[in-house]
Amino acid sequence: MKKGIIMNKLFLSLIISSSLSFAGMINGIALTVNDEPITLYDIEKTMQVNKVGKNEAVGYLVDKILYDQLVQENNITADIFDVNDYIEKLANANGMDLYTFKSIIKQKYPDYSVFENEAKNIVIRQKLVQKIVKGQLTVATQEDMELHYEKNKNDFLTAKSFEVVQYSSTNKASLIKTLNNPLAVASDVQKANLTLDTQNLPAQMQYLLNETKPNSFTPIFTANKQFVSLFLVRKNGTTALAFESVKGKIFNEIMSTREKKYLKDYFEKQKLTADIKIVR
Repeated sequence: MKKGIIMNKLFLSLIISSSLSFAGMINGIALTVNDEPITLYDIEKTMQVNKVGKNEAVGYLVDKILYDQLVQENNITADIFDVNDYIEKLANANGMDLYTFKSIIKQKYPDYSVFENEAKNIVIRQKLVQKIVKGQLTVATQEDMELHYEKNKNDFLTAKSFEVVQYSSTNKASLIKTLNNPLAVASDVQKANLTLDTQNLPAQMQYLLNETKPNSFTPIFTANKQFVSLFLVRKNGTTALAFESVKGKIFNEIMSTREKKYLKDYFEKQKLTADIKIVR
């Protein structure tokens, strides 16, 4: 058995390191993985996009094919309801309502469908892990999360306070018009300079301000039966967010890391039995 594993590893190593030179055309097939082809064009494109060498590109493509084949074999899919459920859970983990969370995401992703596609891929990965793990993946405990928080406190730093200009109105159209031209404040829009201390802010507002760049507006949100947007002037000082306010995020980070590690180890074993052939 050990001899077979060593031979398989040696075979894959030879494929990655030297055998690609036998393929003569840029669009020619370099190798196949369980009869699915990888072309030289695929390899060159992966090298350029991921900024990696040939060995890493081939390894990435082999892993991707094995992953896609496993997803297909297990009939795993993710529909719009699965994606929306995941996004809602993500919003809750960050202490936000779905509407505000989507507004922030749309600031980061001019094409919202790109984010939805990323969310879909995560849902598929989670379903695959659930299918093949069968209870083998350890769920993060309170102790795990606290330890992660202490070891990675720099990842949870925020400003001690935020200097903002608050624009509010019961008329959303007027508020939008003012945000597009702040020098001409509509008569039904109120403007106020505020300094907000982080320790007094709910988790949703902390996330909102942390994700907003200085000299720009937050997405419009509702508060006290008004539509509100904050113009972030300056962030002052630094402090660590309270553990409880980032607990949900930490849990997701730990479980995501464990899922990826499990899949990586799983695919390393898959490579040993995969039918990988060189096409000359």
